Amino acid sequence: MHAFRIGFRLLVSVCLCLLGEAYADAAVSGEAVYGQRCAVCHEQINPRIPHRETLNKMTAARILRSLDFGAMMSIAYPMNRDEREAVAAYLGIPGKEAPPPPEAFCSDRKVKIADRTEYAWNGWSPGLANARYQSADAAGLTIDQVRRLKLKWAFGFAGDVTAFAQPTVFDGQIFVGSAGGAVQALRAETGCLQWLFQARGPVRSAILAVPLGRRHTLLFGDQTGWFYSLEAETGRLRWEMKIEEHDTARLTGAPVAHEGIVYVPVASWEETRSSNPDYRCCTFRGSLVALRIRDGKLAWKTYTIPEPRENGKERNGIPGMGPSGASIWSAPTLDLKRNRIYVTTGDNFSAPATLTSDAVLALDLGTGRIVWSKQVTEGDVSPSERGPDFDFGSSAVLVKTAGGRDLLLAGQKSGMVYAFDPDKKGEIVWQVRVGKGSASGGVQWGLASDGQNVYAAVSDIAGTRRPAADGIPAGRQLDATKGGGLTALRIADGSKAWSFVPGPCTTPGCSPAQSGALTAIPGVVFSGSMDGHIRGFSVEDGMILWDFDTVREYQTVNGVAARGGALDGPGPVVVKGMLFVNSGYSRFGGLPGNVLLAFGPE
Repeated sequence: MHAFRIGFRLLVSVCLCLLGEAYADAAVSGEAVYGQRCAVCHEQINPRIPHRETLNKMTAARILRSLDFGAMMSIAYPMNRDEREAVAAYLGIPGKEAPPPPEAFCSDRKVKIADRTEYAWNGWSPGLANARYQSADAAGLTIDQVRRLKLKWAFGFAGDVTAFAQPTVFDGQIFVGSAGGAVQALRAETGCLQWLFQARGPVRSAILAVPLGRRHTLLFGDQTGWFYSLEAETGRLRWEMKIEEHDTARLTGAPVAHEGIVYVPVASWEETRSSNPDYRCCTFRGSLVALRIRDGKLAWKTYTIPEPRENGKERNGIPGMGPSGASIWSAPTLDLKRNRIYVTTGDNFSAPATLTSDAVLALDLGTGRIVWSKQVTEGDVSPSERGPDFDFGSSAVLVKTAGGRDLLLAGQKSGMVYAFDPDKKGEIVWQVRVGKGSASGGVQWGLASDGQNVYAAVSDIAGTRRPAADGIPAGRQLDATKGGGLTALRIADGSKAWSFVPGPCTTPGCSPAQSGALTAIPGVVFSGSMDGHIRGFSVEDGMILWDFDTVREYQTVNGVAARGGALDGPGPVVVKGMLFVNSGYSRFGGLPGNVLLAFGPE
């Protein structure tokens, strides 16, 4: 584990030099970037900062990983892709990192997948409605077995400090991405490795497995805007496509598929560039893209907002652009009854504000035409106009009440949960506050519903700014006493069934915030926390049935030094008597980690 700690400290220091205005040039020189902003740190002798000679012994891929989703990713956000790649190539060793050791692989590496299986968690949710609910047969876990869950195996993501990709489990196979861009096929029972594919950028998106001819294709995106189709049985690349040319595009939400078409949501981190006064903010537009599964050809693409133009605002004499933003961060929701596909959107990055930000949109499944939109927060332009930044970061959930009425449920960073009527252009049926809400609060990544209740966990994370000192960059010190909570609301009218309020956490650097997506099975709802705990709650009264602290070191099946950390982003996956969850989330001051954990009953 000592090697992991040393590696983490190196990652923390690699990009200390990147503070300051973004370097921009038509032909980016890695040497020039280094000389302008890195040499002042990495040419000095400081035990907390690796000297350039140390960096020169790392692979360029490792340095780039530290910029993309390592400990210094918040500092590197203002940098464009060319600048990151240029400085990584200048400093690092060409070529790939060492492959996994032979003992990490299964003795039989063949991946065999049936065309149909009842035992799967495929993509973001087991069903098209995005309820994140697993039936009793598919879950294979009773309430009594949940109480007796024990760790069965752990798999480490080499060189990473964040584990944020929700695994897909399909017919005894696990397919999972990583912050380092490695997509891996594992045997669900043991965690042994079957094949590995290296994407161009970090893979946070849940992977979708779809039958294609006699085999299956895996569909997913990365954090640099590339979308991929792999042969599931071998990991062979079928096709890849740069789905959005804007250099800040990221594919965070999982894709969904229907009748030969895959629907891909597109988001962006361009709003972080606005911290640079010399950046012309902003030009990115959220979109939903429909591709043919067989060859990746475009079927249609719909932007969430109009094309940006100069908006009359200047900084440092640079004309501003807008509108921008309205990213789609989460998986779309399919409604085959109405031939609709629903998406939720984020805030605007720059003025003017639009009517389709912080909203639920209904699109025609065949053409992509926006049929209706329902906005719940007007004028949210953040951070340029100091808007509240109340994104919808989670998917809409399509449910049916006991009376037969269809509702769309959605949770927002404002701390509100809404029920919309899909037959009345998104008319609000009820709305309930479940958290205080903030730019990093409220409902973050996903509701769950068992058909009776909808379950909403809130972040409401709090902290203070930690100043830079002794070669360690400024960061966020989380408050161990504030944040978190889980609420069960009755679907019919939004009335509260019960709520859980966590106490202070005790792990150094922790937060009780419950930011990650929820997962429900009959009788139990699972919620992860930024303090590293994964808990199972009774759906009857909210009592804790099972609690496991993932913040520890692990002996992994693939021999990688690994440690658990904060739980954020994706939720746990339950299939055929086992629960799988990633641990480690170093953004927002969270506890780093790099491990996939598998649990089963004693």
